[in-house]
Amino acid sequence: MSDKSRIEWTDATWNPVTGCTKVSPGCDHCYASTLAERFRGTPGHYFEHGFDVRLRPGKLDQPLRWTRPRRIFVSSMSDLFHADVPDEYIAKVFAVMALAPQHTFQVLTKRHGRMRSLLSSWQFREALRCELGRPDLAEWPLPNVWMGVSVENQKCADLRVPALLETPAVVRFLSCEPLLGPVQIGHDLAGIDWVIVGGESGHGARPMHPDWARTIRDDCSHAGAAFHFKQWGEWVTEDQAPEDITLPGISWRHFDDDASTYKVGKKAAGRELDGRTWDEYPITERTTHA
Repeated sequence: MSDKSRIEWTDATWNPVTGCTKVSPGCDHCYASTLAERFRGTPGHYFEHGFDVRLRPGKLDQPLRWTRPRRIFVSSMSDLFHADVPDEYIAKVFAVMALAPQHTFQVLTKRHGRMRSLLSSWQFREALRCELGRPDLAEWPLPNVWMGVSVENQKCADLRVPALLETPAVVRFLSCEPLLGPVQIGHDLAGIDWVIVGGESGHGARPMHPDWARTIRDDCSHAGAAFHFKQWGEWVTEDQAPEDITLPGISWRHFDDDASTYKVGKKAAGRELDGRTWDEYPITERTTHA
């Protein structure tokens, strides 16, 4: 909930909602849940109620106080389209984004169905206009809002990508993090502007095969979509290990092709794929961010 973030693909995080519930395998080792639940029951703490869904109206105007243009990840500690977040409150969040055109807002969800139905409805657009009180600011879709879905495996891709393609948005993106299996999305990338790929980090992290990341990278190249490789996570294969680290003596065979994987930690594993970093962003007409 800061105007600075260590997440590689954004500049800041904004959490007008906190808390969530798990819906798919990518949620299994959720960092946000782990953090919040640590303080459940602590009187007076911000996360006294753990990771229960909580509206944070006091945070709504936060981006309006940030004057320097930023890429802002919306609800890094929640899912804006969770069933416990009222439609009217989501309209308030979008109203703030409309009132802060200097920023680019990155909205990521696993609730693809609600995202599609809500943002496609005229009732929601009317609610947004009412919140703004200025119809001239209610251009739809909002030009400074990027909409994305999480895609951790093929099943999630098959469900979420079509819903995203049917959602009004000036930029659509996928977050394939943690990438837990091979994903074929090449035929759908014509409507996708940006893809983030990353392995899992933290306790219990599962490894990512390099070929899973390579396939998505190559699909992006063929489709003209921007590709951003965020990290390997806790595990790295021998052929992708940075030259300046010493691999542990013990390796594991996690994949069918018997590729050796080593648990070296997120920092040591790094974020180079095939010897280089991939920090591409979608090309838009909006102001370049620092």
